Amino acid sequence: MTDKKPSQKVVIIGGVAGGATAAARIRRLDEHAEIILLERGEHISFANCGLPYYIGGVIQHKSKLTLQSPKSFKARFNVDVRIQNEAVLIDKAKKLVTVSDLTSGEVYLESYDKLVVATGAKPHLPTISEAISDKVFTLRNIPDMDRIMSYIDTRRPRSAVIIGSGLIGLEMAENLHNHHISLTVIDRLNQVLPSLDYDMAAEVEQHIEKLGIKVILNDKVHKVSATEKGLSLQLNDTVLDAEMVVFATGVIPESRLASQAMLALSDRGSIVVNGQMQTSDPDIYAVGDAAETTHIVTGQKVFVPLAGPANKQARVAADHICGINSTYTGVQNSSIIKFFDLVIASTGINEKTASRLGLDYDTIWTYSPNHATYYPGSHMISIKTIFENGSGRILGAQVVGFEGVDKRCDVLATAIRFGATAKQLGELELCYAPPFSSAKDPVNMIGFAIDNVINGHVKNFHWHQVRSLPRDGSVTLLDTRTMTEYQNGYIDGFINIPLDELRERFLELDKKKPIFVTCQIGLRGYMASRILSQLGFTVYNLNGGYRLYQTIYKEPHSLS
Repeated sequence: MTDKKPSQKVVIIGGVAGGATAAARIRRLDEHAEIILLERGEHISFANCGLPYYIGGVIQHKSKLTLQSPKSFKARFNVDVRIQNEAVLIDKAKKLVTVSDLTSGEVYLESYDKLVVATGAKPHLPTISEAISDKVFTLRNIPDMDRIMSYIDTRRPRSAVIIGSGLIGLEMAENLHNHHISLTVIDRLNQVLPSLDYDMAAEVEQHIEKLGIKVILNDKVHKVSATEKGLSLQLNDTVLDAEMVVFATGVIPESRLASQAMLALSDRGSIVVNGQMQTSDPDIYAVGDAAETTHIVTGQKVFVPLAGPANKQARVAADHICGINSTYTGVQNSSIIKFFDLVIASTGINEKTASRLGLDYDTIWTYSPNHATYYPGSHMISIKTIFENGSGRILGAQVVGFEGVDKRCDVLATAIRFGATAKQLGELELCYAPPFSSAKDPVNMIGFAIDNVINGHVKNFHWHQVRSLPRDGSVTLLDTRTMTEYQNGYIDGFINIPLDELRERFLELDKKKPIFVTCQIGLRGYMASRILSQLGFTVYNLNGGYRLYQTIYKEPHSLS
């Protein structure tokens, strides 16, 4: 042991992702610092992203969720961990934290040289009668998880309602489904997974319903009441009965301490920080879900409660506390969810955001096989990419499919982080072998498709424009799929000339009329556009093809 006086005293409030990471990083950089970690709960450094999977039985041992205990953290990092010790007040003038020991009831003062606020976020609960019922749950920590598990084990519920269809809502739906519980998912929005665009979410919604889970959208729960058999939920026009309710309506920053300390907060309550994660008081840092940050694509201030950013922010704060001038460059909101066998990932901004901010953008839909089609098990991956007009810079992407979704979205996330363009996506040399990809990877195909738009090789139109196209004969609506495909379902007003017959039959078309062409996924429509445009026609190709249109509208006309 050394007798050297501690170089500085750092107090950290919150012991999950951000707080534990900051403590460990500070210790690695400064062996002599005094580090105190305050956590009001019973656990530190637990894997809250794994909680739904313990409920569903995928993770079978609870101990797997607790990555560190106070004892192991002390042994490894020499950090004074105080669980069930709640920070109740910050006096930034005197550099003191008032702490309540929730076990003994003692209230004491703790001084600091540097303070890290890693208080996270808390569930956003609407004001609904009887929301504190023992049959109503949220899922944010291990005690929440234990309540749900205890209720399932003792009461054996047969029905449940999940309010909210974001990441946690769908993860809970999957894992409650594993208990053979009849499920209804409700969202006040017109789609599931609000981080996606409506058109991508439509594919996810179809998958949810195929699994027998009922989805209610554009509706709101106004009241939850206890009944003899369980709970009654009053929606806009209907009443639902259930034996348990899970609120998954999002989270809000846990910034009460920061507010009381008069630290600067954003309009939505996030703690304002600079690139070094310092608050308006330079000796107080904020990291994780409680902190506001900047989106790298838009430059807008955002609230992004994700574990990856929290850990990176904590590292930056720890560096700065220890004299290293690290800078947190911002978030891009990369996320992924597994819903049974379906995988949904996104990164960057969605089209809703691009439109709201008035960006000069366009979108491209591509459907590509996850690996070589001649290798067994191939399936299509749906990708929607948002890009900047002119430059082709990638702004965001959403990916839905089965195997291979994660690696495609990770490549796109990397491209966005480094400001890559569509042309550069096409140039990427990615790993190829038949079990893993195609020689032209789905990411390459995105680059090629956008490059064709930018260079004028194809003009696209979009699914939401289809119904407004004139059906009075002033334009030609052309479906280039095979006759069999066309007979099984087509868009009203579209005539059929299969692509392989187009060169022989183009004289049936009027060059004076613009042609709006579709196929199944957009590829044959692109080829038809190239043929016809070089023959003197004005042609527009349906982005995403009939597959996308039918996924959204679910109204195929059929000749069979």
